[in-house]
Parts: sequence; C-alpha cells; structure tokens
Amino acid sequence: MFSVFVVKCSTMTQTNGCCAFLTPYVWMFIQSYEKMRKYLYANTTIETLIQFEYSAFEEAIVPICTFAFRNSHISKNGCYIRLTSFTGGIEIQRQKTLDAIANHECGFYYEQKSDDFTRIPGSPVAYWVSKKLFEDYQQAKQLGDVLAVKKGLTTADNDRFLRLWFEVSYERLDRKWFRTHKGGEFRKWYGNDENVLNWYNNGEELKAFKGSVIRNENFYFKRCITWNDISSSKTGFRFVAGNSISNASGPSVYDDSEKLFYILGLCNSKVVEYIFALTCPTIHFEVGRVAELPVIERNQSTTITLVKECLQLSKDDWDSFSNSRGFTTHPLVYWSKGLWDATATAATMDYYGYLPEASCPLEICYLLWQGQCKERFEKLKVNEEELNRIFIDIYGLQDELIPEVEEKDVTVRKADLQRDIKSLLSYAVGCMFGRYSLDVEGLAYAGGEWDSSKYRTFIPDADNIIPITDEEYLDDDIVSRLCAWLKVVYGADTLEANLDYIAKALGNKGSTSREIIRNYFLNDFFKDH
Repeated sequence: MFSVFVVKCSTMTQTNGCCAFLTPYVWMFIQSYEKMRKYLYANTTIETLIQFEYSAFEEAIVPICTFAFRNSHISKNGCYIRLTSFTGGIEIQRQKTLDAIANHECGFYYEQKSDDFTRIPGSPVAYWVSKKLFEDYQQAKQLGDVLAVKKGLTTADNDRFLRLWFEVSYERLDRKWFRTHKGGEFRKWYGNDENVLNWYNNGEELKAFKGSVIRNENFYFKRCITWNDISSSKTGFRFVAGNSISNASGPSVYDDSEKLFYILGLCNSKVVEYIFALTCPTIHFEVGRVAELPVIERNQSTTITLVKECLQLSKDDWDSFSNSRGFTTHPLVYWSKGLWDATATAATMDYYGYLPEASCPLEICYLLWQGQCKERFEKLKVNEEELNRIFIDIYGLQDELIPEVEEKDVTVRKADLQRDIKSLLSYAVGCMFGRYSLDVEGLAYAGGEWDSSKYRTFIPDADNIIPITDEEYLDDDIVSRLCAWLKVVYGADTLEANLDYIAKALGNKGSTSREIIRNYFLNDFFKDH
C-alpha cells in the first residue's frame, strides 16, 4: 500500500513539484520493490533521503526512512544520511541528522546520483557505495555467466525424506540415503555435512510424492560450493566434493575446474559481504543475487593456494567431532596413543619435565589438543585476512573495507574444556557399546553384522546394557566401565588424576570425582544428546 501511495502521489504532483514521505525502507533494497525503484529513478530526482536505525521510532513496527523527490528527472547528486549504526532512540537520530547537515565529512553523509543505482543488479538505493564498485559491476562478468548457479530440490515433507546421517543404518548410507546439503549453522569453507536424503532408485519415492519439486537434477552429485539460503546474519560458502544432492535451502555453484576455489575465496571475502549488504539486506540470500555477483579474475594462483589451505583447515576441524562422517577418533584419545610429533613431544617435556612412557595424563592430551586448535584458528584467520587483502585490492575498495577478520567470524572451533570433556565421555560410551573401537578408525559398528575382531584393546559390554545409578550398586555400571576405559586409554597410574580432571571440567555437584561424574550421567548426559 505504501509503495502504491508513493507512485500515485508522484502522478498527482506538478512537474518539478516535490513530494516527501516517511515509509518502511524495504523498498530501497528488496527485489519485490525493484519496479518501484526504477520508476523513481526514471521519473523523479531523489533530493534527500535519511535511513534511520532499525528501531529509531518506538511507534513504528518496521524500520523506516524518510525521503523527498522532485517530480522530474535530472541527473544530479542527491543527499543521503545513513543513521543505521546509531542506536538510542529518535533523539540520537535527530542530533546525528543535524550533525550530518552541518558537517558533510562526518562519515555518514553521502552524495550520489540515482542514475548510478541502476548499474547494480536489482537497482538498490546504494547511496553509500564507492564509485569504484559501480565501475566493477560495469567491467566484470556476473558469476552466473562464469559458472552454473542453481537452486536445489524441495521435498515438500522433510520429516519423511530427510534424516541426519547417524540416524540411518550405516549399511543403507549411499544405497537408499544419500548426502544432501541444506544449509546449517554459519560456517565457511567446509562442513555442515550432516543430512541425508531418501534417493533410493534414483529418487523414485520422492519424485512420486505430491508437492515435491526436483530441480536441476543433471547437477546432482557434482562438485560445487554451497551456502545457506536463509541466515540470520552472514552466510558462509562451503566446498562440497561432488557426492551430494542440493536442497533448496542449500543452493550451489557448480564447476569442475580450479576456478571453483577462486570463487569460493571471493564469496567468503569482505568484498562479497559488502555487496550482500546492498543486494541481500534481509535474511534471504537468493540464487539470483548470488548469480549477479561481479567476478574479476586476477592473482588466481596465489588465491587458490590460500583457499585450499582454508578448506583443509576447516575440514580438519569438522572431522575432529563425531557428527562428521569423516571422524576417525576422538582428539583427546588420539593424543594419548603416542602419536606425538616433535612439537607435541616437546610440549609434553616442557610441561612435565619428562616424557611419560606407559601413559599420558588426560590434562596433557587436552593441552596438546588446545595448542592444535589455537594454531589452526590463527592460521585460518591469517589466511582469510590475506584473501581479503587480495580481493579488496582487485576490486579497488581500499577506502571502504579493511582486511581484518573478527574472531567471531572465524568458523573453526577453539578448544573448550567442558565441551571437549563431555564429547570424550560420549566417545567413551560409544566404545562401551561398540559403536567405536580403540583398534579401528571411525565407526566400528552402526548396524549390520557384528565383527568381534575389531575389539581387542577394549571389549564392549557383553549384554549391551550399562546401568546408570545414583550409587555404585553394580560392578559394571557406567562409572565403573568409564574407569576401566580410562585405564586402557591413559594408563592405570593416571586414573585418579584423570577422574579429578574430568570432574573439575564438568563442574557438577558431588563430594568426590566419581560422584560428580555419576551425577553428570544421571542428570545431564541425555540432555546433552
């Protein structure tokens, strides 16, 4: 209604007369208002516009702007004030507006021709954008003209056709249930590979299901980059190795050449983040907007090398946790097996003054894991900042962007004592049931035929029942089994120290370490799963 009102008022206004409005500011960016924007650019001259902070007016239930236009088209600069970063209510907005009028160098006052807005796909009111970016769009190819950008399928009933991979018998993976990428948490480079799709007999059941939409089937199981179609903040682009089907919530960019890695670096850079602030200002990162990204290809060799390093660092992080199909062994168990490189051995010597021969205290394993995580995190951050420098230079946006990356935007995990100890206990319980084995990597049993030859170092529970009680009534309850497992993994001589370390990390109530651990299994273990 408001957009109809704006256009209608323009038709009722005398030539060179002026109109002024207070409206929601969605018309400035969202695709469904593109015709309105082009109408205003072609038939009017925007003289002034103020974009307010999201909740500047308590009475307004939507973010708003105010603008005035002259009812004739003249190629001239309009004046724009951007108040989106100033919170604190309308009084702050009023004062900042006056500051901008008095001081055009304040940093939130802009002058721009609306004619230039049409040079960016979608024609957003990109008043704060560098003139260099307008030139980039004119000179560059669009991503959709360089690589295939496609939307994935829609099941119409995710509860029926989708599972997490660990909810399915392992023998049925890649027979009935196939990998599918469909978004997930904010994560860059690699990961979120958790979902599987019923694609049995080439999707026979799904194709017959009313409401399902099978799109771009000829691209299924091809190498690609995927991203989250909907994100509450930023979106991260991730590599998919060509073994997955694209879901509508995980659209993809496809290519078999090295160029795909260059595009992955570009899409995860601050340049694209800057562009998305214009073209995807809401939570929806549409296929069409990604396909319109300007692609300038330079420094490809250096860029691709850095991107592949980022990809490997992110994959190593993802595979360190059991929700990954590439998980082999828990990292705190890995460090206990004597698989120490020179750095790990030196760190152990430095901490203890000697190298343990028969056992390795859990605390040492955690410190080694902590160091590995820190090194991976810092290396990825450095690489991402170097990639930002490269792309900022290529696109000529040195005056608008800085290459530095905030720690919260680095999407590999740092060590976290409580989280990692809880995951170790989960892995230990997996060993007790035979899901994991200390003698083989990855899953030892997840359905199908039982192979007892996989279990030599630690034997799973014979009756497949592990009691959890509030007192030690049975000699094979979960705390007793945990103690036996810890002796095997870390050595009998470190058992008490390891129990104390685990109890301290859990932080549960209890007078002894065993009691604290028992209370965790009683009260929190199932909640954590």
